[in-house]
Amino acid sequence: MFAVYAQGFSTEDPLSGLVVGERPDPVAPDGWTTVTVKAASLNHHDIWSLKGVGLREEALPMILGCDAAGYDEDGNEVVVHAVVSDPSWTGDETLDPKRSLLSERHQGTFADKVVVPKGNVVPKPKSLSFEEAACLPTAWLTAYRMLFTQGGLKPGDSVLVQGAGGGVATALIALARAGGLRVYATSRDEGKRKRALELGAHDVFESNARLPERVDAVMETVGKATWSHSVKSLRPGGTLVISGATSGPNPDNAELTRVFFLQLRVIGSTMGTRLELGSLVNLLDVSGVRPVIDQVMPMDDAHEGFAAMAKGDVFGKVVFTR
Repeated sequence: MFAVYAQGFSTEDPLSGLVVGERPDPVAPDGWTTVTVKAASLNHHDIWSLKGVGLREEALPMILGCDAAGYDEDGNEVVVHAVVSDPSWTGDETLDPKRSLLSERHQGTFADKVVVPKGNVVPKPKSLSFEEAACLPTAWLTAYRMLFTQGGLKPGDSVLVQGAGGGVATALIALARAGGLRVYATSRDEGKRKRALELGAHDVFESNARLPERVDAVMETVGKATWSHSVKSLRPGGTLVISGATSGPNPDNAELTRVFFLQLRVIGSTMGTRLELGSLVNLLDVSGVRPVIDQVMPMDDAHEGFAAMAKGDVFGKVVFTR
């Protein structure tokens, strides 16, 4: 079958290990099912995989991709949940120490077909296109969990989204506005600030600019470059939810004095559960909110999509179709 896969690693030139070609058809073990992929979306995780982060050399060649939407074996339209937990695990699968994502231990979604545990498929409503649905399982699910599960935010609360432009950040802005929150966003890029306003942000600012008020929560995916600003932007007792550190994991100033003196909460967040994915899909179905898609292209042109993400030249999601 057709597939986009990693055959090697390189920290300097990650795309050198990317191959567009053929791989054997997958065989679903007991308890698993085969999904015919119609659309799959690109994530930073796929770039990191090509750098050898989270992917073992002995697992190569590995089909990349965490997210997909398509048809199950009965012809139903479904969305694929990317978190694969240990068969013995019960409860929140993001807390399973043996969990993995598709394309780490199990072949990923950038292919004609992908096999997943039967519990990892969620019905896709007709109101969502395959391209839109394929954006949800990683970036949008991460945003949903950050805001409403880990952040515990409710209508009327205020939130700052750092680094508007990436897949998670755009999802955070759209979902926060749909959830009745007052939304602020930052970006170094004027064009991305304007797009953030179009997505629903009430106000936008340059990176590290002073806000008109301290907020109830900050959604942090940037890391080192924005950490100090994030902590300083919180009201006493506020919450900082972090799900990534694209600018680096080691801030120059951790602001520990502010954290303990203002009794701030710092909470990590990773992906989301199948139940949360179902809730997210339902929210989009009834609200009319839709993922921001930067570009849609045939999976055959995967190199082009990977190159755009590697350069940071995207606003929203890159989606591959079959």
